[in-house]
Order: sequence, then structure tokens, then C-alpha cells
Amino acid sequence: MAAPSMAAALAANLPSAPVAPVQAAPKYEALPSSMAKLIDIEADIPLNIVQLDGLVVTKIIKHAREAPSTTAHGLLLGLDLDGVLEISNSFPLPHHGGDDGEKGSKSIARHQASMLRSLKEVQADDSVVGFYQATTLGAFFNQSLLETQAIHQEKLRHGGIVIIHDLSQTARGNASFRAFRLTAAFLDAYKRSSFSTSSLISHRLTFSSILEEVPLRIRTNPLLSSFLGSLTRSTKASSGDVPPANAAPASTLAPSFSVLDLNTTGTTRNLEQIVDSLESYRTEEGNLSYLSRQIARERAKADAYIAKRKDENQTRVAQGLAPLPEEDVSRMFKIPAEPSRLDSLVLLGQIDGYAKNLEVTASTGLVKMHGAKGGSGSDKA
Repeated sequence: MAAPSMAAALAANLPSAPVAPVQAAPKYEALPSSMAKLIDIEADIPLNIVQLDGLVVTKIIKHAREAPSTTAHGLLLGLDLDGVLEISNSFPLPHHGGDDGEKGSKSIARHQASMLRSLKEVQADDSVVGFYQATTLGAFFNQSLLETQAIHQEKLRHGGIVIIHDLSQTARGNASFRAFRLTAAFLDAYKRSSFSTSSLISHRLTFSSILEEVPLRIRTNPLLSSFLGSLTRSTKASSGDVPPANAAPASTLAPSFSVLDLNTTGTTRNLEQIVDSLESYRTEEGNLSYLSRQIARERAKADAYIAKRKDENQTRVAQGLAPLPEEDVSRMFKIPAEPSRLDSLVLLGQIDGYAKNLEVTASTGLVKMHGAKGGSGSDKA
């Protein structure tokens, strides 16, 4: 039998490693819902600013450019800490233009649950803090956006935020990102489902007081800043005939001449959208006027019937007869409910957005046209 090796002998003589006792896994009891709100200190700190990560900016721009329409939207993920809502990730939601509402909603819900479950498995941020919406020409007012934001502000802490990305501004080289949330007055009217004239007056609601803007800043990490710097840094473009020392400097990014565009096409489209919105608003106001006249006619009939019955009862009492019983006027006369003016507010918000965008683009276009006219030498002729 072969003699054991020196290493084996030494290993046999060494004392065995002490075995650590197995500790039982700690057990945590779930906090009751009544205590969870008291322990959540961050919920008492008001939200002051939204911080958008540079990666989220690139994701939103990419999704908006590749989307088949201007209705690109998705969810925002992050964390609110010490009054700052840090948005660190996002993912797009599918657009089902041809599907019916119920089928499309179920598909979006399944996609959302699948994405959040996958993010949780890889230990990424999976806390929904709001959503983003792509728009064009500055007009983002619509009922779908208001309803979605109302749901988020009811379920999410600090109400959630909607990020508006303007495609028309980004196409001109100005990345446009704005953060909004619904005002308390609009939320109160929305919960009551009351947007009548009296409700708007009591809540002091106009199209400009539906949303309130939250300050927004964009944060870029060092890696992204280094990448952007490498793209814009000039390099020596060498060729076979030209020595590297004499080569002309070149940039990784191709030159862009978008600033020389007079942008007359965008101005024309903006004017067309304003005219269409004004026509829609005029139609909506005509419908509201018709319904108001119909309500006034029915109320006049009901008041006339009540006055007639009152006179008859006075005559019968004077004659010593028993008065006629009072009847339910609401069953005899179908008085329509006062119409909602939410559509009018939304249309006014769209017109205001188009007008503000036209103000910016038209002023910039005038300066460019004046410069082009001066550079062409037409003033000297």
C-alpha cells in the first residue's frame, strides 16, 4: 500500500474547521395598513422637483421617433426621496389603434404586469411613479391624458407625474420635456363627476388651472457624458493620399443643417391645427347652447305647470274644496342634466398649446427669413 503524501498527512493532522451554527431566518410581520401610512415619512414631504435620468431621455426620444403615430406613451419608474422624484428608468406601452377599447386595455395591462415582473426579477427599479406622453406642436390636452393622470394621482404616492415630450421641438434640435400633475381643484371636480357651469365657477376652473407644472431637471451620468463628448470631439480624418498630420479634423457626428431650415412647413401645419381646433370648439359650443335651450324650455314647462296647479289649489281652497295632491314634476317633465363643459376646457387647452407653439416658431422663422433675405443680397437690389 502506498504511503500517504506529505500534504495529506498534514491535512489529516490539522484541526477541523469549526462548524458555524445554523441561524434561523428572521421572520418579519407585515405592517397593518393603518400603521403603514404613519411610518411612511416621505409621503409627508411635498414634491418639489422631478429629476429625469439621461437614459430615460434617450429612451423616450427613441420611442417617440419609432412609434407609428404621435400617441407614444409609457410608464416611468423611480423613487421619490426628500422632495425629489428621481426617474431612473422607463418602458413603452403598446399602442392598439385598431383594437376595441376593452381588448386594448387588457393587452396593455398584461404587458405592463409582465414588464414590472421582469424588472423585479433582475432587481431593477419597478416602482411606477408616473407616465410619459409624446405630443406634437405643443398641444397635449386630451381627456385620455387627464383620466390616466387622475388614476395615477389617486393610487400613487405624491400623485405621480406625467412627462410631456414635444416631437416638433425635438425635431428642431430643442429637446422638450415638461412635468405636470393635476391641480387639487380639478381632482375634486373629477371625483364628483361635475363639470357644470356652477361647478367650474365654484372650483375656479379654467383650461389653464387643470394642470400645474413641476420643475424638471435632467441628470446625466459620467459614462453618458463621456460618450456624448466622444461623439462631438474632433478627430483627424486620414486618407491614403493625405498625411495624418495634414488631415482635416472631422467629427463622429455628421454635420446637421437643420438650423438653416426656415420651418415654413411647420408654421403652415400649426395654423391648420389651430383652425381645426377652433372649428371643433365652435361645434362643441353650439351643442352646449342647444342643450341649454332645451333645458330652459323643459324647466319653463315645469314651472308653468307648478304655477297652474298652485292657482287651482288656491281656487279650490277658496271654494271650500280639498286641494289637489302635489305631483312629482321630475316624472312628468324630463329635464336633461346640465351638460359637462370638460370638452370645451380640453379644446381651449389645445388651442392655447397650438398658439404658444406658433408664437415661438413664427418669431424664430421671421428672424431666419430676415437673415436669409439679408444674406442673399436682395436688400442691395
